[in-house]
Amino acid sequence: MNYIEKILAMHSGKKEVKPGEIINVKLDYIMSNDATTTLAIDIFKNQLQCEEVTDPEKLVVVMDHYTPSTSIEAANTHMKMRNFAKEQGIDFVYDCKGVCHQIMMEKHVNPGNLVIGADSHTCTYGAIGALSTGMGSTDIAIAWSEGEVWMKVPETIRFIVEGKWHSGVYSKDLILKIIKDITVSGATYKAMQFEGSAIESLSISGRTTICNMAIEAGAKFAYISPDRKTDEFLSENGRGDYVKIVPDEEANYIKTYKYNVNELSPQIAYPSSVGNVMDIKKFEGLKVDEIFLGACTNGRLEDIEIAANILKGKKVSKNTRFIVTPASNDVYINAIKAGYIEILVEAGGIISTPGCSACFGGSIGVVGKKERLLSTANRNFVGRVGASDSEIYLGSPAVIAASAISGKITDPRRILI
Repeated sequence: MNYIEKILAMHSGKKEVKPGEIINVKLDYIMSNDATTTLAIDIFKNQLQCEEVTDPEKLVVVMDHYTPSTSIEAANTHMKMRNFAKEQGIDFVYDCKGVCHQIMMEKHVNPGNLVIGADSHTCTYGAIGALSTGMGSTDIAIAWSEGEVWMKVPETIRFIVEGKWHSGVYSKDLILKIIKDITVSGATYKAMQFEGSAIESLSISGRTTICNMAIEAGAKFAYISPDRKTDEFLSENGRGDYVKIVPDEEANYIKTYKYNVNELSPQIAYPSSVGNVMDIKKFEGLKVDEIFLGACTNGRLEDIEIAANILKGKKVSKNTRFIVTPASNDVYINAIKAGYIEILVEAGGIISTPGCSACFGGSIGVVGKKERLLSTANRNFVGRVGASDSEIYLGSPAVIAASAISGKITDPRRILI
């Protein structure tokens, strides 16, 4: 068995599992946010006719999509979530503290865990060696009731990434290139396993960006094996002990792809699919109306640092709005301590409350007719952040920062070199 199969076997109580097999698995955490929790509450109470969750310590409830409350409907949603948490004795409630996936990484998940979340980007936690996946509100309600769910064991695609990262090129560029190559359905209900010297050299933040976007290729899971950097991350966040998992020598993979980041340049995803990806040179000089640095994809301290280093002593174009949203309160505090927030504000950036922000369009940063948004988020679908005829382009934090200065899509290597 490979890593993915071994973790699933552990949680199913079986000695061995095989791709295609349907198994029941016990869960370590069940996460839901304000875009999904109220639906799960209604199903839990009205359809399943349940009164108590099976294990409140496994539940994590996060308000992040519409925070602070953006409408009466959002306020009522948050009130319903708070009341349910009190009623069920759920202690892990994060009210306007950051994006659910960043909070799960900082506060809860350990390598080897199996986690489901009512959000498609739950696959993020593979960055620290956990298995995590998004499910619908019905599955979440059943998991609250039973503490377990069923799933099919996925086949695993292996990505071996070697080489040294050039200045101005980041993990966001790699995952965009991979999605382009294998297509947005190329990993549907499969696991994506990332390894190799270029992956090992990445920080946890860089690995998180890759795993976060695996769902954009249809993946069930993303996975990077834990190492010393994982141990340091866990220690910094008050955790440490976990079961070491080693794949069998003859572990099975349905396909193997090889990449070398020496050959990689900044990439841009253009409207309106994450699979529409080209080298940045195809878009240089394209005017943008709004620029967003944040989301569960690229709202961490390292991302803010990259932008601050590029924007230090410079100004955001007068023709462009630049929104910066830390992924969590912890990220926000550390960015303040490091001086990054001051640099970005002095440059002309707008700092917003930690949360989903302009990734989702549920709170701030909504764009108008025919406006262009350049974003570090993970999706560029039609109407995701405002008007249906607006355009969303995706890039790395370095691309975003360099473009904020010119008001046009700009290759960061022109500034960094």
